[in-house]
Amino acid sequence: MKVLEAVEAVNEEQKLVLLPKIEGHFNGKLEGVTLALWGLSFKPRTDDMREAPSISLIKALHARGAKLQAHDPAALHEARRLKLDAMARLFENNYETLHGADALVVVTEWLDYREPDFVRIRAALKSPVIFDGRNIYNPVKIRDLGFTYYGIGRRIV
Repeated sequence: MKVLEAVEAVNEEQKLVLLPKIEGHFNGKLEGVTLALWGLSFKPRTDDMREAPSISLIKALHARGAKLQAHDPAALHEARRLKLDAMARLFENNYETLHGADALVVVTEWLDYREPDFVRIRAALKSPVIFDGRNIYNPVKIRDLGFTYYGIGRRIV
């Protein structure tokens, strides 16, 4: 039983693996910071949000005063059902989430997000910062495009 509890605790911590990176980048002050989140579902190609990391991350960021703008190709209706629209503004278009945002946070590795228009992303964001929770981007390429990049298990580029 203790092993199962430990596994559950680790799984819950993993859902928030981006949180310290985001807090660190903004010097622990998320009040008033606007973040664009791409991906709400548990995994790509589904609207399933059971145990989705996005839920824990949205709740934690909202509790710290961040303003959230989110998109998912399939799970927006489920996000509304779960009342996440009370904590995050939901958008039908992923690029619309970027307008006025201080950074982009990629939570689910949808194919739609794998090869985005980085020029468009830079133009829409207040500052060119990407938190890649799925390591779907090449850190060197992102750096060369002028972004600050945070991946999982990768050094800051």
